Amino acid sequence: MLLIEKLFIFGFCSFLGDFMKMIFVTSNKGKVEEAKKYFSSLGVRIIQKEVEYPEIQANTLEEVAEFGINWLKDKIRCPFFLDDSGLFIEALNGFPGVYSAYVYRTLGNEGILKLLEGIENRKAYFKSVIAYYDGEIHKFTGKTSGRIIHRKRGSGGFGFDPIFQPEGFGKTFAEMTTEEKNRISHRGKAFKAFSEWLKENLI
Repeated sequence: MLLIEKLFIFGFCSFLGDFMKMIFVTSNKGKVEEAKKYFSSLGVRIIQKEVEYPEIQANTLEEVAEFGINWLKDKIRCPFFLDDSGLFIEALNGFPGVYSAYVYRTLGNEGILKLLEGIENRKAYFKSVIAYYDGEIHKFTGKTSGRIIHRKRGSGGFGFDPIFQPEGFGKTFAEMTTEEKNRISHRGKAFKAFSEWLKENLI
């Protein structure tokens, strides 16, 4: 897309008074809260937009995110971004991985703990892929290694946060404040890469 076309889109879609507006396509309010906390200091206002799009079978989060962008790009008239994240457990050969959202809805944390009963290797990592569309697709990734603990701890966060303890920390994600989690989490790292790109290109 030509620069003049991008500027035209941004002029009409991406500013609310003194704030830059960013549309975040997700039904996950926890993700929205993390994004708002992260981007508020940059003068960016996060606007949640709930639009259901098909979940595909794919090998990577990047493929899932790109599919989502391509499915949504003709339905949303302004620049937008989405996030696809997954929990990858070493002893389960990377499961649930790209199927994390579905597995959480069907098995929950208890189901994952059940699958790991008697297994000594608890290594795991979270990965996030943020895909942003402004006429072109831009992808930003983040990864945090850690381990699956033996029982849920903490009441914050969402998803698998109560059973994931990041490497080098004594707390699970669910025991951290949003600000603490954003500093070290997979999504926080992807947000950081995204924000650096925004500062260089738009803000």
